Amino acid sequence: MRNTSKMTTLENKFPLLAVEHGCIISKDADITVAFEVELPELYTVTGAEYEAIHGCWCKAIKVLPDYSVVHKQDWFIKERYKPELQKDDMSFLSRSFERHFNERPYLKHTCYLYLTKTTKERNRMQSNFSTLCRGHIIPKELDRETTRRPCRIMKRQRRKTRKQPPLVIT
Repeated sequence: MRNTSKMTTLENKFPLLAVEHGCIISKDADITVAFEVELPELYTVTGAEYEAIHGCWCKAIKVLPDYSVVHKQDWFIKERYKPELQKDDMSFLSRSFERHFNERPYLKHTCYLYLTKTTKERNRMQSNFSTLCRGHIIPKELDRETTRRPCRIMKRQRRKTRKQPPLVIT
């Protein structure tokens, strides 16, 4: 028997067209620029400093052109601390600190910021179109009988499997 299914490659399904001059270009003509952002450690800034950082983010988002998409991505990777004991100018306290945390696990945080310039037509597409956000898997256009039939078949299959004796392995 001959396989009549349509074959495709991963490149055809992949949404990216190219990476040129530090920009990611999609097949839908969206242009994305990626940045690695260095944020302060947790609990190391005061309330006023935190408000200043938040204000900077808000101002930066407001100056973006229309039909822009901002995507902030945080990566937390489990790593082990590697001390810097080779420095000659370290004090006793610094050297003790480095030895104390030697090989201890911690979460390394890396933050990436992606800015995408898209078109008006692409901006209308929303994530709530996805079945994950809709609240129902089956489209509302299908009639109720079509959706109930597979459920009845599955119930019959469950009843049949319950009537079978349990499998005993010796």
